[in-house]
Amino acid sequence: QVQLEESGGGLVQPGGSLRLSCTATGTTTFNMYFMSWYRQTPGKERELVASISEENRLNYADSVKGRFTISRDNALNTVYLEMNNLRPEDTAVYYCSAESWISNVFWGRGTQVTVSA
Repeated sequence: QVQLEESGGGLVQPGGSLRLSCTATGTTTFNMYFMSWYRQTPGKERELVASISEENRLNYADSVKGRFTISRDNALNTVYLEMNNLRPEDTAVYYCSAESWISNVFWGRGTQVTVSA
């Protein structure tokens, strides 16, 4: 059973930066997982922020293109989300997900990101 743990959230001023990390345990094949970051605010559906495939193909939501960067370190079983030029509308709980080659999906518990002056 894959377990995911996010870290790195917090309170930051508009224009600031944060780096989120998501570390997977319970697997020796992290490199074969499709990894994504999602976010959710109260009353809204969870939305895809960024994803990175097993072959390092990247995908971003239009709202974060040019500001956020997703990357992975397979040796550390970790995926990152570098967030720059943060805006108040980026405030949300950020979740990491891992999708296996047989379409099993695992989720972390989330980390809160608050962008406020």
